Amino acid sequence: MGHIATVLYEGKLENNSILPSISNQKFNSYLKEIAEIVGIDKRLTHHIARKTFATTVLLYNDVPIDIVSKLLGHSKISVTQEHYAKVVNKKVSEAIRGLSKKLK
Repeated sequence: MGHIATVLYEGKLENNSILPSISNQKFNSYLKEIAEIVGIDKRLTHHIARKTFATTVLLYNDVPIDIVSKLLGHSKISVTQEHYAKVVNKKVSEAIRGLSKKLK
């Protein structure tokens, strides 16, 4: 799909990007509208979506922290580690419990 999108949209936007870029404010507005339509009674924001992606989608599915850091655009892996320390610690605990069961 990426190649098709590139062919269809290449050079169509001012900055020569494939898809338009929107502000966080507009993104949050779209999320609020979607939440209302589907009946989600929680505040959704770009920041919450980003954290959910990092934790639920990436870290809980064993994507290495260095890759998560790159995907999030963090300049240093330590930034990612600080923000997601609880998730990383939980994964370490799960791994140790799994190892303990295997060793018994």
